[in-house]
Parts: sequence; C-alpha cells; structure tokens
Amino acid sequence: MRERLFLPFLFVGLMLTPSAAQAQYPVLNMVAGKVIERYQSSTCEQLWANRGKQPGAEEQRLISLLNSDPQLQQAFFNQIAGPVMNKMFSCGLIP
Repeated sequence: MRERLFLPFLFVGLMLTPSAAQAQYPVLNMVAGKVIERYQSSTCEQLWANRGKQPGAEEQRLISLLNSDPQLQQAFFNQIAGPVMNKMFSCGLIP
C-alpha cells in the first residue's frame, strides 16, 4: 500500500528535478533556448531565405565547441530537436 502512495510523489519529484544536461550545461541551455526561440519566431519565408547561408562568428564557435564534445553535442540536440524539426517540417524544409 505504501508503494502505491509513494509512486505519485516519486514521479512528481522526478518531473521537478532538472535533467542531468540541464544541471550540467547552463550556458548550453541558454543557447538552445535562443535557437528554439529563433526558429519558433521566424516565418517560413525567413527560414527559407536563411537556408544555406554561412553561420556567423558566434555560431561557428558553437559549432566547433559541439564538434569537440560529443556529450555536449548530444545534450544540445536533445533540447532543440523537437521544436526545430517541427518548425522545419511545417515550413517544408524537410520532407
């Protein structure tokens, strides 16, 4: 009986606890939030126009950092994948 009462509290506790990636990479969370915001606030026309353009200096730094740390890369992609892919799909940027 105690286990039945304990499980809902455990679930709520786990939901309120930040994930390992969120706790480990606070700057990454900020950058991922900016990327998500940029995609969500952009129109499809803006995304199509920016397709294929060279990244700026700040973006290049982020790309080189992500290339050098596979764990950081995984945490970044886990955060942005859903919102960015949904926007790209709805704009016809991916099939």
